[in-house]
Amino acid sequence: MKYLFATLGLLLAVAVATGVVCYRMSCDPELHAVIKKGDAMEWLRTDFHLDRQQFAAIRQLHDSYAGTCGEHCRRIQEAARVKQALLAGGASDAELQAANQRLQELRLVCETAIARHVHQVATLMSPQDGQRYLALVLPKIADFDHQAAPDLHLNPTP
Repeated sequence: MKYLFATLGLLLAVAVATGVVCYRMSCDPELHAVIKKGDAMEWLRTDFHLDRQQFAAIRQLHDSYAGTCGEHCRRIQEAARVKQALLAGGASDAELQAANQRLQELRLVCETAIARHVHQVATLMSPQDGQRYLALVLPKIADFDHQAAPDLHLNPTP
């Protein structure tokens, strides 16, 4: 019994040290620095191994799409406000159904456009990184809340 606690303490220390070493060896310091900084474009460049030409082309593609994306979100927000006003005002079922259909159509247009944009970005990457990018980003499109155009900040401000 005398050595039980010493043995358990030693095993715990070895386990913690092993965990720290494994974590340090498996992480990319540059990637962690970029994520801590909150710059999604730099995260994209680092995590998906983009060269200067790829990065410039993706940045240009993103910049050219940003206005369209913002407009889609603005229209969706407006349609959501109309629907809420109809709900609050006791509108008929037909009016509510039409407002809901309009909202769903706008979401579909937005989500289709975002998916097309994401596929365009992926084509500018290496095939392996492009597939990984698609697997990471495409599932998030359906969960997007359309409250504002997606920004490039990894750490949202409160």
